[in-house]
Amino acid sequence: MPSTADPLPASLSQVIQRFKRQPDQKRRYELLIWFAKRLQEFPADDDKVPENKVPGCVSQVYVTATLEDGKVKFQGDSDSQLTKGLVALLIEGLSGLTPEEIIQVPPDFIQDTGLNISLTPSRSNGFYNIFQMMKQKALAHKLTMSVQALN
Repeated sequence: MPSTADPLPASLSQVIQRFKRQPDQKRRYELLIWFAKRLQEFPADDDKVPENKVPGCVSQVYVTATLEDGKVKFQGDSDSQLTKGLVALLIEGLSGLTPEEIIQVPPDFIQDTGLNISLTPSRSNGFYNIFQMMKQKALAHKLTMSVQALN
């Protein structure tokens, strides 16, 4: 399994660098809220269905993934601003990558942001669950692409 010593995708590295530049945990939380406010509005309540709901989160979190020109585009929403910020961080870092690139991202990159120090255990678990769901959706698109290539 790769570690964060391996190069991360540029989009995710940029997000991590933003958090690294924050001098303290309060500033990192403010940055999460900023990410939450920038998150595109979730398309519709029609997408708030069980297959898009992230399991294991205390907050209500939904994530969708579409494939455009071989790249995954994520959208998400949460009823909690901090969790919405975590969703937005992941969307900004992972959208626009190929399914293969997303699948290869190791989960320990959160340590590089410094957020792991101040997140509650339930939020850390939620972050991991959101990330895992995004990887699962990327894998589903990769499998669909493979099947289409065979036909």
